Amino acid sequence: MSDTGVVVVTGADGFIGRTLVAHFESAGRAYRAFVRRIDPARRVNPAARAVGDLAQAADSALDGLLVGVHAIVHLAGRAHILDETDPEPAAAFGSANVEATARLARAAVRAGVQRFVLASTVKVNGEVSAPGRPFNPADPPDPCDGYARSKANAERELGAICQGTSVSAIVLRLPLVYGPGVKGNFLALLDEVARARPLPLGAIRNRRSLLYVGNLVEAIDAALDARTPPVGVHYITDAESVSVPTLVTAVGKALGIPVRLKAVPLRLLAFAGQVTGRRALIERLVGTLEADPTSFIDATGWRPRHSLAEGLNATARWWRLRHSI
Repeated sequence: MSDTGVVVVTGADGFIGRTLVAHFESAGRAYRAFVRRIDPARRVNPAARAVGDLAQAADSALDGLLVGVHAIVHLAGRAHILDETDPEPAAAFGSANVEATARLARAAVRAGVQRFVLASTVKVNGEVSAPGRPFNPADPPDPCDGYARSKANAERELGAICQGTSVSAIVLRLPLVYGPGVKGNFLALLDEVARARPLPLGAIRNRRSLLYVGNLVEAIDAALDARTPPVGVHYITDAESVSVPTLVTAVGKALGIPVRLKAVPLRLLAFAGQVTGRRALIERLVGTLEADPTSFIDATGWRPRHSLAEGLNATARWWRLRHSI
């Protein structure tokens, strides 16, 4: 790690943000943790700053928060929501993911920040990659939902605002991230495997890129510390991609629970998804979605140190503590 000054982490109280802040503390890197609000009932991190809604914050407030800042790691945003309830989801995604990124980028330019690392998603390129053809940075965007479109727009805004300025814009497109503290579908998978019921996933033949949060925080280190900033779009993934049955079996091994996979034909899975309103979830389970991290490896020298088994074992230890098992 180079002594490069203060790094702002937005979304510092989220799953990835908490891990990154803990990593920075362990490494001795100076940081400011931007959160929407501070909960007085919890231990307050002295580095935390309550910033409210970044899309609505006054320019003067943002300018004050970025004094002396060398780099920004922008994790905050509105994540993909499977069961959407907002009456205007496009507007909500636009505000949280596009406008907030744009306003923070303009403030970064005014403050003379050197690097701006944006956490984006492989979904900017679509929900499915061709077998044996992982997404790479040269592929044209093909976002399929409001979340992915907002991330694609955020990437464009960041690049346009930072072009010709002191700010190096670095976009990291991420696959499904897992690790201690994970939420969403991966937590649901852990819970489902722990029930030890037969799972109808044995017939799936696909490949999915994943990313252990421990590998991600080291990739962020590399983006911040590389002698030449790795400007542009890159993918960050674990070293190995896996099929859904292989992943489920590995999760069971980490939890110490035998997994029973039933080879239900894919057409029946698709029908069940349609009947239950979970069509999108089934399509994600069945489809291949791989990304190629080569450009980032070449630009920074980073490589994912932690294997799938290491990441899942750490996640399982956290899950057992969560459930007092």
